[in-house]
Amino acid sequence: MTTYKNPTPRQIAALSATFIALFSGIAILFLLLWPRTIWWVAGWLIVTGLIGVGAYLVIFYYLKRYIYRKIKLIYKTIHRQKVSPGQKSNQVNINADIIGEVEEEVEIWAALQREELDKYKSWAEYRRRFLGDISHELKTPIFNIQGYIHSLLEGGLEDEKVNVSFLQKAARNVDRLQTIVEDLEAISRLESGEMILDIQTFDIRELTLDVFEELEIKARKKGITLELKEGAQAGKRVKADRESIRQVLINLIHNSIKYGKSGGRTKVGFYDMDKYILLEVADNGIGIPSEHLPHVFDRFYRVDKSRSRDQGGSGLGLSIVKHIIEAHHQTINVRSSDNLGATFGFTLEKG
Repeated sequence: MTTYKNPTPRQIAALSATFIALFSGIAILFLLLWPRTIWWVAGWLIVTGLIGVGAYLVIFYYLKRYIYRKIKLIYKTIHRQKVSPGQKSNQVNINADIIGEVEEEVEIWAALQREELDKYKSWAEYRRRFLGDISHELKTPIFNIQGYIHSLLEGGLEDEKVNVSFLQKAARNVDRLQTIVEDLEAISRLESGEMILDIQTFDIRELTLDVFEELEIKARKKGITLELKEGAQAGKRVKADRESIRQVLINLIHNSIKYGKSGGRTKVGFYDMDKYILLEVADNGIGIPSEHLPHVFDRFYRVDKSRSRDQGGSGLGLSIVKHIIEAHHQTINVRSSDNLGATFGFTLEKG
């Protein structure tokens, strides 16, 4: 029996032929020894029938056993879930197109494997790029701090013309390092689900006006006017984490000021969308070239790298905005054209 535990088609054929030969020999012996009467004909028919049934049962048994064992090996390879022997046996329906079904399952499995592999490659590339971005972002302020401190230690500390200036510049770079680390921590908490949202109902118009007041000085220095769009004078109540949405508004409006044109405007509008409120922050600043739009929410992504760093920030603001909105199970998008300004829009549930 060990030889035929997992038989090949050749072994199945050999075994079947053996049984057929054995039953045929019995039939021939019966024909030679039994008197030729009506009972002889009946006996011959019975023996012939038994030979056919016996051959069928033997072939059926070993063929099913062969198919079952081969398919079991395939299922062991492509399935991660462990199943009981009864379930395994039920997976083989000898009356169905077994090979076709298995082929289909293997094709589905192969497609899933390719999809997973593509995801792993994408994640690996993302991690590689992210680590490179972190290294680059941290290296600049660290290098600056190092230069200022070494200059002070090498005699600049005694020079009243540079000592205070160098310390102030070093302090600004320390602040930038702190901003990067705090933003990275915020993204980590949002991604891991550690940041628990305090959902409450509030007036989004009032919150927007609070943010306007908070950023008024920066807007005035840049010569930019902050205002609500026409039709946004009435209050709009939403359900969300008020402080998180405040951060979203601060980031979006601050960006519109930072990249706005002198004498320009930043407008905030609210639009009724049945169960949701669409909030848009629009400006008429320098805009974002179309090729950069798919990446504006990526970590550390900067459209104009040199200009962005000169104006400060961690390069993580829009990434944090996206994570906050997605934590509310809402969506955010951007529309823009070069030199025509940008419009960021996101939805919130009505309160």
